Amino acid sequence: MKLYKLARSLVSVILYPLYRIKVVGKGNIPKEGPVIICSNHISNFDPPVVGITSPRTIHFMAKEELFEKKVLGSLLNNIHAFPIKRGMRDRNALRNGLNILSQGEVLGLFPEGSRQRTGEIGEGLTGLGFFALRSEAVVVPCAIIGPYKPGRRLKVAYGEPIDLTSFRENKSSAKEVTDYIMERIRHLYKFHQQ
Repeated sequence: MKLYKLARSLVSVILYPLYRIKVVGKGNIPKEGPVIICSNHISNFDPPVVGITSPRTIHFMAKEELFEKKVLGSLLNNIHAFPIKRGMRDRNALRNGLNILSQGEVLGLFPEGSRQRTGEIGEGLTGLGFFALRSEAVVVPCAIIGPYKPGRRLKVAYGEPIDLTSFRENKSSAKEVTDYIMERIRHLYKFHQQ
């Protein structure tokens, strides 16, 4: 936890002035209890930017290859990241994510899986719906509105928590839930882009 706070402070000092970060809707993130923050994905800087703009500690998934490098892997472990195998169903990563949520913590997801360089918000992977349906977590959509250019304004907007009660009661599929959440992220992005 100490390293996370230190890293967060250092990254804040660099990124806030560099990208003139403006945060909107931070109060939409519940102060306690399990939360899934899901955001669009436009840059490698997205995880640290979401991390420094959220009032709570976030646990992020990161591609497994990053953990193979000893120093980087150790650092990622110490700042609450955990590995996921890309391109396949990774049961261990799913278990880790559910365990984080069962402890009342915050899980950060980029449902598109890879960066969308066009600026358009792509389709979400169904892992998001899996976590939303298998936990009691509150889902908070997040939109990062770029570009990542020094001196230009970068906006991070957190939307109102999404009520998934009806989806859970109706036993909706992970894809249905994922699609609904992605639509909320698109709406948030368009609203704050203006």
